[in-house]
Amino acid sequence: MSPLPRDSLDDALSATRKAVADMLEQRNPTYSLPQPFYNDPRLFQVDMEEIFEKQWLFAGMSCEIPAKGNYFKLEVGSNSIIVLRGAENKIHAFHNVCRHRGSRLCLKDKGKVAKLVCPYHQWTYELDGRLLFAGSDMGDDFDMSAFGLKPVAVKSAGGFVFINLSENPEPIDDFLVSLEHYLSPYEMDNVKVAVESNIVERCNWKLVIENNRECYHCSGAHPELLNSLIEFDDTDDPRSTGEYRDLVARKQADWTACEVPWQLARFGKRNRLTRTPLLDGIVSMTMDGKPGCNKLMGNIPNPDMGSLRILHLPNSWNHFMGDHAVVFRVLPLGPQETLVTTKWLVHKDAVEGVDYDPARLRQVWDATNDQDRRLAEENQLGINSLAYQPGPYSQTYEFGVIDFVNWYSETMRENLGVEASAPLQVASQ
Repeated sequence: MSPLPRDSLDDALSATRKAVADMLEQRNPTYSLPQPFYNDPRLFQVDMEEIFEKQWLFAGMSCEIPAKGNYFKLEVGSNSIIVLRGAENKIHAFHNVCRHRGSRLCLKDKGKVAKLVCPYHQWTYELDGRLLFAGSDMGDDFDMSAFGLKPVAVKSAGGFVFINLSENPEPIDDFLVSLEHYLSPYEMDNVKVAVESNIVERCNWKLVIENNRECYHCSGAHPELLNSLIEFDDTDDPRSTGEYRDLVARKQADWTACEVPWQLARFGKRNRLTRTPLLDGIVSMTMDGKPGCNKLMGNIPNPDMGSLRILHLPNSWNHFMGDHAVVFRVLPLGPQETLVTTKWLVHKDAVEGVDYDPARLRQVWDATNDQDRRLAEENQLGINSLAYQPGPYSQTYEFGVIDFVNWYSETMRENLGVEASAPLQVASQ
């Protein structure tokens, strides 16, 4: 088979982008998205180019790279990225691509290196990306300074590491300042990952996020989670009760006395921080509601801190309690496949088997993640049907989903910057 001419590929991509813009322009903002947004391979490619290659993404925690030479790797679509700590405690990010012939440099998910050495031909790079060694056969006029690793924009705040694959990343500093402030009591330089899980959900990444942004399904799906979690986290929520508002007022007074931040902070529809109580008498997301770790985080004065909930679109939500934290990262693998990574954080001096039991620590969210996986996968299978058409969200229970889908739609339209065209026909499954 002859390869497609370059012009034909460009024309096909342009047509897809115009069709995506058209569907977004015509959609009802309180309804779910048209079918191709959840299962079409061409539209998935546009998602990767216009969302995951342009937005700030949660990559991991700075505590995962505590010393010079520590690194971790993540895959953003076809882009393999290395995040590492270099000299003078500086965090770097690079494309995991050798400048010789393009081989990947780091093959393991995490590790520690003195230098970055390509396993193919042993080209060697400093931790700041400079090429140090390229063999003796590149010629006398070979300029090593022109072949350093391709950098990726990286920022860190409050123990979180974010990357952006764009050449001109959008501003994020306002959110990072608030993130640093809200997490200052946790002393994030003094935490560690106690345990980690990785599950693959056979569904589009947007269904994973939509599922997270509402608790409409919680009472019928999450008995373990509802041992501790209140379904809403805002006194302005139309479902909130007088009892809940009284609990919030009491806890906010306690948190103010402890000088622990709790106020709701929003940064558009993309970022949100708020501290909200767990059920009265419950201090942690464990099966019995008691601390999962005996050693509290940072300078937290007592375990009854509720949950500091942190949202970062497009790929993270998080819960910080007094004794431990749970952070989540979402990375698309394909049109109908998504990697969900969960990490449980504790004080770095907490001793496994003495201060915490990993199995007990992860019990609630292991169950919840599996329940959400099954819900999202069934959602995907239904969407794949000929019978699917966009359906209405509940503006009472699913306003968080509406916010996410509208953020996604507005961001896509802005990034596409193309005139609308005819709707995209669904690709065969």
